[in-house]
Amino acid sequence: MAMCCSLADLGPRWLRAGAFSLAVSLGGVAMAAPEPLTEAAAGRFAHLALACLHQEYPNKIAHVLRSDADARPPHLLTPAFYGCYDWHSSVHGHWLLVRLVRRFPQAPFAKDAREALAASLTPERIAEEVAYVGNASRASFERPYGLAWLLRLSAELRGWDDAQAREWAAALAPLEAVAAAKLKSWLPKLHYPIRIGEHDQTAFSFGLMWDWARVAGDAEMKALLVDAGQRFYRGDRACPLGYEPSGQDFLSPCLAEADFMRRVLEPAAFSEWLRAFLPQVPKSASATWLPPAIVTDRADPKLAHLDGLNLSRAWMLEGIAHGLDPKDKRVPALLAAAAGHRAAALPAVTGEHYEGGHWLGTFAVYLTTGAGLP
Repeated sequence: MAMCCSLADLGPRWLRAGAFSLAVSLGGVAMAAPEPLTEAAAGRFAHLALACLHQEYPNKIAHVLRSDADARPPHLLTPAFYGCYDWHSSVHGHWLLVRLVRRFPQAPFAKDAREALAASLTPERIAEEVAYVGNASRASFERPYGLAWLLRLSAELRGWDDAQAREWAAALAPLEAVAAAKLKSWLPKLHYPIRIGEHDQTAFSFGLMWDWARVAGDAEMKALLVDAGQRFYRGDRACPLGYEPSGQDFLSPCLAEADFMRRVLEPAAFSEWLRAFLPQVPKSASATWLPPAIVTDRADPKLAHLDGLNLSRAWMLEGIAHGLDPKDKRVPALLAAAAGHRAAALPAVTGEHYEGGHWLGTFAVYLTTGAGLP
């Protein structure tokens, strides 16, 4: 099996250089902050997205048929985001390309990436997306995961000082508005959090939504998310991390909740909350308290989720560490576990199996570029 990249390319050596300066000793070896993602590794991840962005089949659509007229192929239903197997994977595949071209504008993949983005993010195609997603009969379509990723794509475009990016952001704006409005309408009515390890989980999507609101300056969304954090998570204690993972998780319910709460709580309050919520975190540079998940069959689309779990655990552990004082005695254990998950997951991000290749590149880029960190 061809590896996506070497660990040296991916820089699996702790948290962001210069942004969260820390050195710990793991097994007697000093570990430094991670090196930036290399252009070579970025190119491998970019090509995973380019290979599927406009590949229509195989396709798994979340589409309710109300009449024969609704029986149409994906490229007619959602003409901007019809590739990469499903709508949300297509959306975050676009995010992957935007994020990488922002960082490597002169890379060999940049021209193809810009052409692919330009083909998708046109006013005409987005108008069709607005008509589809905004239809009243599709109130729960891609909620919250896909809609949250749509906002994250918009945030990436908003933050990019580039003429083409401004055109794409303007084209995407009507769909951004629909996604934000649907989520704002839903949040006050949501009486219970969703604590699973797949798409419907609320904590991870709340984090994406928060990061969009920060970039977009949307005070209403931030207020709704602060309220959700208080209602759903503020009183949580002793999260049963030992029950994780379930057999097809790609998100950790416990770690995602903590990674969201470090966004909405002040550092001192977060530190105290985390002590009660995850008492399992040791005060030593040990990774044994949270071993990476074992993946038995990467050709199985559900079992392959566990590679994504290892990637998302790594960035969530880094995010939780970032929310603490660098001198906090729990930080070395959080970073040691993150490093172990990085090392287990990144070599598995290949295009060998479409079941993982159509989406794992996004998770790898989210991790290796520190996308969830301010």
